Order: sequence, then structure tokens, then C-alpha cells
Amino acid sequence: MRDWLATQRSWLVAERLPAYAPELNPVEGLWSNLKAVELANLCFPTLAGMIEQAHLGIERVRRTPHLAYSFLRHTGLSVA
Repeated sequence: MRDWLATQRSWLVAERLPAYAPELNPVEGLWSNLKAVELANLCFPTLAGMIEQAHLGIERVRRTPHLAYSFLRHTGLSVA
């Protein structure tokens, strides 16, 4: 990998990240939001019910772009 990265230095910047850093992972904000809304206080007899609720929550977030971007902003990262 180091050899390949060395050949890409003209356009690629590689940054080392910690092995576990949930504060740098925007999907953690999504899960937190889903657990507070669609998945709050629910108990499903099957996994399928939970998956369906999670999909409903993901669709809600997709329809609210500023919410999805807030998960990214919370990490301090950007799409550039």
C-alpha cells in the first residue's frame, strides 16, 4: 500500500485515522437520530420489523438534507 500511495502523491493526500473514532464517523449521528425517533422504545418480534423502521428513518433523513449534512458537520469533516 505504501508503494502505491507513493505513486499517487501528485493528487492524493492520505491521512492516518485512529482505529476507532466514532466522533469522526457521520453515520454515528444517523444511528443516534434513528434511535431517538424511529427506534425509540420499540421491541420487535423479528429483525425484519426493526429493519423496516430503520429504513423509514433513513428515508426521513434523506428527505431532510440539512439534517444529513448536520451529521457530517458534527464530525468537523467536509465534502470538498
